[in-house]
Amino acid sequence: MPSGIRYWTVVDDDLQVVEDADRFLREVRLARGKAETTTKAYAEGISLFLRWSLSTRRDWRTGARDMGLFMLWLRWTPGHGGHLRTVVPGPGTEPVRGDPRINKVLTAVRMFLLHAVANKAVPPWVLEQIYEVADVGDLPADARGESGLMRHRLRARHRLQEPETNIDRASDEEIVAMFLACQSARDRLTVLLVSRVGLRPGQTAGMHRTDPHLMMDSRSLGCDVEGAHVHVVRRQNENRAWSKSKRSWVMPVDFLVVQAFDQYALERHERLGPGGSDFLLVNLFRPPYGAPITTDAIGELFEALSKRAGLDRKVTPRMGRHAMASNVSDAGGKLDEVQALLGQKHPGSARPYLHPRASRLRDAVDRVPSPRAIEREVGR
Repeated sequence: MPSGIRYWTVVDDDLQVVEDADRFLREVRLARGKAETTTKAYAEGISLFLRWSLSTRRDWRTGARDMGLFMLWLRWTPGHGGHLRTVVPGPGTEPVRGDPRINKVLTAVRMFLLHAVANKAVPPWVLEQIYEVADVGDLPADARGESGLMRHRLRARHRLQEPETNIDRASDEEIVAMFLACQSARDRLTVLLVSRVGLRPGQTAGMHRTDPHLMMDSRSLGCDVEGAHVHVVRRQNENRAWSKSKRSWVMPVDFLVVQAFDQYALERHERLGPGGSDFLLVNLFRPPYGAPITTDAIGELFEALSKRAGLDRKVTPRMGRHAMASNVSDAGGKLDEVQALLGQKHPGSARPYLHPRASRLRDAVDRVPSPRAIEREVGR
């Protein structure tokens, strides 16, 4: 767009924008403040729904009544623009799309149709085809709220049961090995920002040089936060880096991270002088020099470091973030502290990031008194 904001949309075979889909995606990006990647995921799901409607000669406005057939089409129809012929699957055939992918497509389609109903582009009864509509009367009293007003709730009708997959944490040994395998101060700082500070790749790549405050007293910078810290800010960045958290927060950093900042500042000045963009992490070793790194580059760095360090598995940035949260918990940190350090809004969001060490679990069991000890105590 002229403002520089990007979003993804849907076009037809003649490369004409599909107006209803475009209106929805613009609202998601501009009015709801969602990330560019969110519009990409939604646009992909909507395009599949429109392609299925066209290939089966259905009107997409009323196609929700056959959502089960759409799910079957998603599972077995190849991609590549729909030009490949659909093959009838036989026993043991691997599906084209798994349950998690199908659920994400269904989420995009539901949001699209809900928006179309609200804008009178789709009949109102479509809402009942994609959601179970009920009031709060059948909910427990604690869940109804105190207002006493009659409210309605929506529950998605079509959703596959996904197997629960836990994201493992990177071990301290793996992080140290990757740190030692780094060939530049910039890469070492990147590893620490993810695995010791706990930033997401989008927050790391989107950090500006004005965000770190590394002195003990930053009041001269107009900041009243004590000690070394970094500010995590959500911005529209030219490298498309995006902080998932809508709010800004302050993340304390220790002396290891401060030292990594110092070494990187020297390395950057040697290669770029005072030039380069205002972004913190920039290209130093390949053109365009001084341009900000991307979130994909951080993922590629972690993959390369996993191989270079001789690890048995690929350590991802997300595993590094899990390691940071688990280390805080293992060191005695409370759940609310982990939540605040991760920049999360809800207390329950921090729980999947906790991976207690085996030694902590053993100590927890050993602290439980044995029945014999209790019996002897009672006998006294």
